[in-house]
Amino acid sequence: MARYIGPVCRLCRAEGKKLFLKGDRCRSDKCPINKKRLPPGKAPKTRIGKKSEYALQLREKQALKRAYGLMERQFRNTFEKALGLPGKTGDNLIILLERRLDNVVYRMHFAVSRAQARQLVNHGHIAVNGKRVNIASYLVRPGDTISVIGAARKMDAVRAALEEVQKSGVMPWIEVNADEMTGRYVMNPQRQDVTDLADVKEQMIVELYSK
Repeated sequence: MARYIGPVCRLCRAEGKKLFLKGDRCRSDKCPINKKRLPPGKAPKTRIGKKSEYALQLREKQALKRAYGLMERQFRNTFEKALGLPGKTGDNLIILLERRLDNVVYRMHFAVSRAQARQLVNHGHIAVNGKRVNIASYLVRPGDTISVIGAARKMDAVRAALEEVQKSGVMPWIEVNADEMTGRYVMNPQRQDVTDLADVKEQMIVELYSK
């Protein structure tokens, strides 16, 4: 499966905002966004100016897609699923992205970033309801129990990530037992509950794909 393997800070610079692709390390003063670095590419100053409606819609889509670490086909397939669900397509899109197993593992602080969470899942270190699942796009359902299994329970990276539970807690639709390295996906979130994506204008993404 295709995946982006280049420098992730370049993606944040391209979108002009933090996507937190390195987790808490993005809060460091060394972050290029904090230093107000210009976007990547040739002659970036000549490309700064008023953007067309299409350009604004494209940037919203790219930012959300990159924040969750998806490639275009994966993101488009998720959008198509959201389109077929009752309710607002934009809200459905966010909820489907939040239900991805790699994202839930990240939200439970078993990993410091979605990329690290995806690696844990792909390597078979995560179980759903006691059964090993190695598909990052697996959609978690309310009531499912997620746990770290095998050698990953002794990994320093996992233990260090879990320290964040005591510092900042977890999202309201998730419960975590840091000592047992388990968590429960209590319910699907409401759009307004996903506060770290408050500045994302998902309606613009719907309009982009509707053209």
